[in-house]
Amino acid sequence: MFEDPTAEAFEAQRDRLRAVAFRMLGSHADAEDVVQEAWLRLSRQDADAIDNLAGWLTTVVGRISLDVLRSRQTRPEASLDTGLSELVVTFDDGPAPEEDAVLADSVGLALLVVLESLRPNERLAFVLHDLFAVPFDEIGTILGKSTDATKMLASRARKKVRGTEAPPTAVSREQREVVQAFLAAARGGDFEGLLRVLDPDVKLTAETPAGTVVTLGATKVATGAKLGAAAAAVGRAAIVNGLPGIISWNEDGTPRSVIAFTVTDGRITAITSVVDPAKLALADLPDPA
Repeated sequence: MFEDPTAEAFEAQRDRLRAVAFRMLGSHADAEDVVQEAWLRLSRQDADAIDNLAGWLTTVVGRISLDVLRSRQTRPEASLDTGLSELVVTFDDGPAPEEDAVLADSVGLALLVVLESLRPNERLAFVLHDLFAVPFDEIGTILGKSTDATKMLASRARKKVRGTEAPPTAVSREQREVVQAFLAAARGGDFEGLLRVLDPDVKLTAETPAGTVVTLGATKVATGAKLGAAAAAVGRAAIVNGLPGIISWNEDGTPRSVIAFTVTDGRITAITSVVDPAKLALADLPDPA
């Protein structure tokens, strides 16, 4: 129980506020910072004078998130990392029901990538109205715009979201077979086999302790895959952010790597891997069996 009624009222709103901030910013850490800042601002106010606390907090979180988004435009390095920084990983033991919570989270993460294409004002209008049912007049107050102008922002954002090709919502049998063929070729050192399942323009993005390393082209990626055959040999099939993948561990049980594959028309068009121990240590990964 909270002795402070203001703190108790805030805690009742915390999960919703965190969800709003996360959809706006795409980062759990940034969302937590925004919610904490909202609490600090509330603690300096006379809560009894606030008629609609939920609305007041949503406005504050929206404004702080908007400031963060706008600052990212002037500091591109601070933008959402669209790799695998927010990992949702589960073992792939076969088809899972569509209502599975992990799949739902993965689809949510895919939406965050789409939202990155929106301008800050569009993103706020779309997220608050379409995802959290905040009235347009309240959103207009946050943006300093009229209700009609806010509706236009949300409409423009909605068209962009709908116009973006959505990623698959489940891992198909074909995707699994393509990834398994890739892993078998890597384990066997079959260079030609690797080339058969890799798109000629495949892109490999690796998050390493030294930073992000990008490799382009099937020949270079296949060469690297042969060198990484040892990791493939001890890995276990996984679903990584809604994509077919593989997770492997070191002998001491710590995670060694998490890899996700994008499969299009029977070929691997993108591979994203995380081998940075610091990032892996922060991720909520399943334990080795």
